[in-house]
Amino acid sequence: LPKKKKKQKKDDDIALLDLAVLGEELLTSRLHVNNLVVLLEFISPKSQPHYLLESLLSLQSFFTPLRSQLSRSKCSSSADSDPETVYRTWLRSKFDEFVRCLIGVAVSSESLDDIKEVVLGTIMDFVKEGNAGKFHSNIYHKLLIAMVHSALGNGDALLDLLASKYFTYVDVRYFTYISLEKLTRTLEGKGKSSFHKEHCIRKIYQLLSNVPPLDLEENIKTWSALGLFSSKDENTDLENDPSNYDKSSTDKVLLPKKIIKKMKLKFSKAWISFLRLELPVDVYKEVLATLHEAVIPYLSNPTVLCDFLTQSYDIGGVVSVMALSSLFILMTENGLEYPNFYTKLYGLLEPSIFLAKHRSRFFQLLDSCLKSPLLPAYLAAAFCKKLSRLVLFAPPSGALVITALVHNLLQRHPSIYFLVHQEEINLDSSVKSNSGNGIRGVDLFRYEEDDPKKSNAMRSSLWEMDTLRHHYCPAVSRFAISLENDLSSKSKAAEVAVKDFSSGSYATIFNDEMRRRVKQVPLAFYNEMPSALFSESDFPGWKFEF
Repeated sequence: LPKKKKKQKKDDDIALLDLAVLGEELLTSRLHVNNLVVLLEFISPKSQPHYLLESLLSLQSFFTPLRSQLSRSKCSSSADSDPETVYRTWLRSKFDEFVRCLIGVAVSSESLDDIKEVVLGTIMDFVKEGNAGKFHSNIYHKLLIAMVHSALGNGDALLDLLASKYFTYVDVRYFTYISLEKLTRTLEGKGKSSFHKEHCIRKIYQLLSNVPPLDLEENIKTWSALGLFSSKDENTDLENDPSNYDKSSTDKVLLPKKIIKKMKLKFSKAWISFLRLELPVDVYKEVLATLHEAVIPYLSNPTVLCDFLTQSYDIGGVVSVMALSSLFILMTENGLEYPNFYTKLYGLLEPSIFLAKHRSRFFQLLDSCLKSPLLPAYLAAAFCKKLSRLVLFAPPSGALVITALVHNLLQRHPSIYFLVHQEEINLDSSVKSNSGNGIRGVDLFRYEEDDPKKSNAMRSSLWEMDTLRHHYCPAVSRFAISLENDLSSKSKAAEVAVKDFSSGSYATIFNDEMRRRVKQVPLAFYNEMPSALFSESDFPGWKFEF
């Protein structure tokens, strides 16, 4: 206890000193250089904010003019070492300690948001000018490592500050991709605990998803004075071609078109390295949901994602639905061949699809995938029949979008038009014996079959669609009758826009009904008083005896 009281008294004595005087003495003479040690003690998350800020301003003012003079080499162990070299090496160690303290304050959950903003600005100033005008990637890499391994939450102000103030600069994005790629490689080993590894993966994804990709029409701005220039440790064709550099500059500053090329390369490496990790389920689904818009258009070679997407598509369920968008882009725009694509797509047609979060995008992609006129008749018939069977399980909003899909399929593929009204069905001998008098009430379609070739859809009919004329929801029955008129017309009707129905719900149907103008109001009116609850015509073949 006495020792603790003595230490507390010493801290109080230091805290009572005028830190501004210590800073002024440090800036005026080398004789007071030991004030560095005192001021560094206050660069801590546990320090009071005004003490921390006063020490930070003094230390920043001291190190700013000395950064170009600080030696990176360690002091020699020989006795005749140059005193000036020893002094600069000591200053270098204190500068490194200062940077470590600043990063510790920035990633601490105890620091206030205003303190984090000031500290982050100081760190980025060192990144900007701490390497003779070039981007100080070493300090920036240490900052990102600390952010990834810190215990900061998802809504922490540090990431928002970094994204809003500094991710607008091209060189900051460039070195962010490089650092995150290195960090993902360190997580590929099995030495890390699963909880810590999952936490780091979430942090890396937050950083990656907040870095905006470089647009071709974007005005290129750099944080450092010299911008992006080729480094000596990169052996690429860009560095060997003099036409890639700006001739008006004395340094090797890349032209804008070459900067975009280098950015695409680093962007691709960072994302591919990240996707190799064992992602948590929620991160995995979020990546699949945004991959087709936020990643694929900016990759140097999008086909490198084919293995990741095909494996995701083969999982089934919601994951396959979310992977469909990106896989469809690779197939249509990048020439990816995937033989089992339609078989897997056929397997996704289940009643649970109407409750999926991304069902709107799925139905639009389904309509696009079935648009090709080269689709075999058996495959078009299988999808048409499977969708028709789902009508029996679908909510009213699902019945509307299925009706639109079936209508488009019949318009695109006239070879399956016989499914609309197929009365006679050639039955196998086993089916005839099991069905008594045979044809009536027999549907040879195999709903549980996963292979569309074996579904027997060509020997069935779309009787399920006929039931929609008597659907309890007026919107569904009206839509089914209108499309039935289109199919009965001799002229080819226009296709229905699936996107107008894909995002429907009970709420949208209710709002549409409320906006409709009703010309006739249904009333309980009879020309003649009914003598029974049901007429005999409602139940043909039945007799009601009293």
